[in-house]
Order: sequence, then structure tokens, then C-alpha cells
Amino acid sequence: MELQIKEKDGFSYVDEGTGEVLLLLHGLFGALSNWEDVVREFSPDYRVIIPLLPIYDMPLTKAGVPGLMNYVEDFLAAIGLTEPTTVLGNSLGGHVALVYALRNPARVRRLVLTGSSGLFEDSMGGSFPKRGNYAFVQERVGYTFYDPTLATKELVDEVFNVTNSNAKCLRIISIARSAQRHNLGKDLGGIKVPTLLVWGLNDTITPPPVAHEFNRLIAGSELRFLDHCGHAPMMERPREFNAYLRQFLHRTAPQPAVVAA
Repeated sequence: MELQIKEKDGFSYVDEGTGEVLLLLHGLFGALSNWEDVVREFSPDYRVIIPLLPIYDMPLTKAGVPGLMNYVEDFLAAIGLTEPTTVLGNSLGGHVALVYALRNPARVRRLVLTGSSGLFEDSMGGSFPKRGNYAFVQERVGYTFYDPTLATKELVDEVFNVTNSNAKCLRIISIARSAQRHNLGKDLGGIKVPTLLVWGLNDTITPPPVAHEFNRLIAGSELRFLDHCGHAPMMERPREFNAYLRQFLHRTAPQPAVVAA
């Protein structure tokens, strides 16, 4: 499935299907295509929206979690979306989703977090991008997955081209440091909506103990683990991820109002 990119008021995004809205947020080295299997599975029944986050070209002074959250708010205003949404976030996208939900509780119906930052993350395996070092980038991209063969040459080349730009590297470092500074441990009690946590048992960037801590701090949250899976379950184990997501959406669907006779 080739995702069709739309443009409006300077925003680039995917908008597929009709119905209840699923808002998908990608991670630091992510892209719209990371959610391709989710779009394919759910666009027949839901309206699936994915903004392209301006990680590599946003003003350096705004390159951080709060700046990305403001961008999501501005994007939703630009496309005229005011209804409550289900927000899904992977890695940094999960962090942004949490901050958005805490600031806009009335506009979030449910949360789905997978490999989310916000408590702890090791986004570059303990070090920041090394400009011009292809082998380093290849190793770090492979670090995202349980099966390193998923780190295709195309994906490695994409990340290498990003890290080979001084301007883009500065933004990546600024955003990664912002994510580390903005620990949400004391704030997660404010999340009151149904929340699903889907984690890879082999995630080395936000390891399983991080998932258990999210589960402890977000009251009533559901935690599901996928074996033989790293930091991006919706890419590495799409069938199982989508099954958990569909079950969760059905179980927490708004109930029709009962009209008295």
C-alpha cells in the first residue's frame, strides 16, 4: 500500500478512510511508512491520520517534545479536527502523545503507546549520531529491531542521509535531549483515558521494565508484550499488533446513548 501524502497550510500528512479518528505519531527516526500496516488494516473502518512531524527542519529553538506537541495541536487546528481522537504513538511519538493528552484531556478518547519514551529511552544505544559513519548508523538502525534484517539498506540509507547533515543532527540531538529531560513519571497519574501498551519483549531502547512502569503509573492501562520483537512492534509484528489494537478499540468503543421510552 502506497501512502498518499496530502498538503495543507504547510503540513504534510496521511488521511485515509472515514469514521472515528486514529491519530498516529511516529518516532525520532520514524516516517509515515512506519504505520503502513496499521493504515491498511484500519482505514476501511476508521479515519487514520498521520502528520509528518518536522523533526529535521523545525526551528532549533523549538526542537523538543513541547515544540512537537504544539505542532500536533496546530496541525489538528489546520485540518479542522475538533472531535476526540484515539492517539497512537511509537517511541518519541508516544511521548508527544502523552504530553498532548495531559494538556488536552477532553480531546483524547484513548491512548495506545508502543515503545514510548517519557520515562526512559536509549535512543542511540548510548551515543548520539556520528556524522558520516555509515557502519555506526547501520548498527544503530539494526538496534531498533529484534530481527536486524529489517534494517534494510533503504532504511539505513535514509537515516544515514539525515545524520550526514549538521543541521538535521543538531535537531535530532536537541529533541533526544529534550525527551530525556521531560520525564513524565510524576504526571502519568493525570492520564484518565483507556490506555493500551504494546511492547516488544526484546526492546533494548525502551526495555520491558519501562513498559511495566508505564502500566503501574497509568491507572487501568493494559499491557501486552510481543516476543521476538524490538522497539517498533507495528512494523516488526504487524499482525499481532493490529489484533491487540482492534480488540482494544472494540472493547473501549463508545456506547450508544440509551433513550428512555
